[in-house]
Amino acid sequence: MRDIYQIDLNLLIVFQRIYEEHQISVVARQLGLSQPAVSNALSRLRRTLDDELFVRTTNGMQPTPRARQLADPVNLALQQITQALNSEDDFDAAQSKRPFTIAMTDVGEVYFMPVLTAELGLQAPGLQINTVRASSVDLKSEMESGRIDLAIGAFDDLSDAWYQRRLFRQQYVCMMRREHPLATEKLELREFLSARHLLVMSQEEPYLKINQALTKAGIHGNAHFQVPHFVAVPYIVSTSDLLVTVPQKLAERAATPFGLVFRKPPLRLPSLQTHIFWHRRYHQDAGNQWLREFIFQRFSEA
Repeated sequence: MRDIYQIDLNLLIVFQRIYEEHQISVVARQLGLSQPAVSNALSRLRRTLDDELFVRTTNGMQPTPRARQLADPVNLALQQITQALNSEDDFDAAQSKRPFTIAMTDVGEVYFMPVLTAELGLQAPGLQINTVRASSVDLKSEMESGRIDLAIGAFDDLSDAWYQRRLFRQQYVCMMRREHPLATEKLELREFLSARHLLVMSQEEPYLKINQALTKAGIHGNAHFQVPHFVAVPYIVSTSDLLVTVPQKLAERAATPFGLVFRKPPLRLPSLQTHIFWHRRYHQDAGNQWLREFIFQRFSEA
């Protein structure tokens, strides 16, 4: 069996033209080559395929049985290659069934996914959106491989490596149940430090920085309860007198359904800048571009 990698695509173009025109001079003129160059290409193809392919007659270059056998497959292959190279990368969101994988934190899932499931269900009902927890994968490796299409969050370790677009900046707030004794007034530092706290000991960046700031302020002494993620936080706080410090977007989503309120904390805490990230392999991909713009239009506060 002959190795296709040994065959120059240009030789197949010469083969196709000779089969159609039967004249070396005509083919040379059509391809912008000299006649010796076309003859040399034919010689190379003859050696590769171990067949004369075309023989000179009074009626021009006539194909051998082997050339006749190859003609239709070669013509079809060249047509398909030409179509592929000249076709635009179209993406019809309304008809597409393409799967997309988005990496985000648990807070991101709470904030983004309700909107995405509702609006994509109307505008792009066939799309498949899968989320993966950003902290559970090697984000850089997965995006480089193409297994993850987008990442949404405040990922400092990606900021210099990939394309990005800012969605919004958010602050941390102190969240509590609506009937909490501190819910009706401005939070003072003394009250904040003396209250009982729920701490989210997330290992995801950038939440570690917030825990460090809370520890420095002395919160850990009154942190009687700790959880490793944010998903359970609204359930716990809504049935207790615990305070919890969370990203504002989470508090906004949880406030009404869980009967919660949130206040500005009496501490200076770093803000979160949330971006959408993508690898350069998807930078010009029409589907990825569409989804990026869809997300940006709905969540950007820039």
